[in-house]
Amino acid sequence: MRHKKEIVEIGEHTCILHSEENAKFFIIQLVDSNDTAELERQITYIEDNSQTPFIHIAIRINKWNAELTPWPAPPVFGKVPFGDGAHSTLLYITDQLIPTLKTQFSLEFNKSNTILGGYSLAGLFSLWVSYQQNVPFHGIVSASPSAWYTGWLDYANSHHPQVEHAYLSLGDKEEKTKTKLMSTINKDILRQEQIFKDKGVNCKMEWNEGNHFQDNGVRIAKGFVWMMHQ
Repeated sequence: MRHKKEIVEIGEHTCILHSEENAKFFIIQLVDSNDTAELERQITYIEDNSQTPFIHIAIRINKWNAELTPWPAPPVFGKVPFGDGAHSTLLYITDQLIPTLKTQFSLEFNKSNTILGGYSLAGLFSLWVSYQQNVPFHGIVSASPSAWYTGWLDYANSHHPQVEHAYLSLGDKEEKTKTKLMSTINKDILRQEQIFKDKGVNCKMEWNEGNHFQDNGVRIAKGFVWMMHQ
């Protein structure tokens, strides 16, 4: 184990830092409690599969259905609808998180060494960020993203990506769900892959065994390793 772990409060979010000396890459990931439980396994996988020093910053998201989605949509599970908090979350990363880490930890962030990633709705957030102007990211990792989200593929097709690289992945059993909206996910993610490629993004799509809740830490770690080699 090469890294040290710190928990820091930056603005309204708790952040978990796994850091190595002389880091060459900075990985920013939006996480919930499920992702947090997988972090040690995930970090170990990256260390075992890449010799490049890195710092991983996990941002704990408090309101999963509100802070990661770019526009409102009806609820899929239960009664909690989706919000439009993605804009505020991106502003937090660019205007608060990165400047604070630069100052407090003397980190040298730049567009060529900074990666954004997420799983599930955080994967959708990463997809959305890849289309925003002047984002400070080399590329995005979007593992099992909610590409079924109402209006998403229309948005992706009508806007131009602003990143050079994108990694997508999905479990081969994720489409086997009783929720009609989510049962199109195989078709949706392949459409997203094609949109990226048609618009000049270096995009890798990887299939994994299992459903949405299987090996999420390793799945997203694979994406970060791939991105560090681009």
